[in-house]
Amino acid sequence: MSEVMNKSPEHYSRASIFLHWLMLLVLIAVYAAIELREYWPKGSAPRDLMKNWHFMLGLSIFGLVWLRIAARLVWPAPSVLPGPAWQRGLATVTHLALYLFLIAMPIAGWLILSGEGKSVSFFGFTLPPLVAPNGALAEQMEEWHELGGTIGYGLVGLHAAAALFHHYILKDNIFLRMLPARS
Repeated sequence: MSEVMNKSPEHYSRASIFLHWLMLLVLIAVYAAIELREYWPKGSAPRDLMKNWHFMLGLSIFGLVWLRIAARLVWPAPSVLPGPAWQRGLATVTHLALYLFLIAMPIAGWLILSGEGKSVSFFGFTLPPLVAPNGALAEQMEEWHELGGTIGYGLVGLHAAAALFHHYILKDNIFLRMLPARS
């Protein structure tokens, strides 16, 4: 078990690496589900299925982000490479914004459903509402959730672009630290 969790000074822990890539795949599925729903008419079974998968996978992200934070606390990130202070600062702000996004978006989605008086299904379980039915709150949260989704595209894109910039332009090990170690 400890072998699964170990990390070298140059790499994140295996748990952090696994959670990072799992969360990316789930996040892609969250976005895909909500975007693909548009291909079916309102009220149709496939559209409702896509929306339900969006809700359940979004709540899965909420659980995974807490595991990711716990892994980061137990196994801290590798040492930061020397570089300009502005780069380290931007990386810190971007990571904090990503974590905030991954926590706030599922809560906002849950608040929307609660405010609309709808049940929140999570893989066969019905979760309690966070608030009493409140149409005005649901509408406001939906606007923020949609804006957050757009911002999320930018944050994930910025994060990926920075990793690729480090790998292909600066040729440092920033990107490699998050890849599974090769045998």
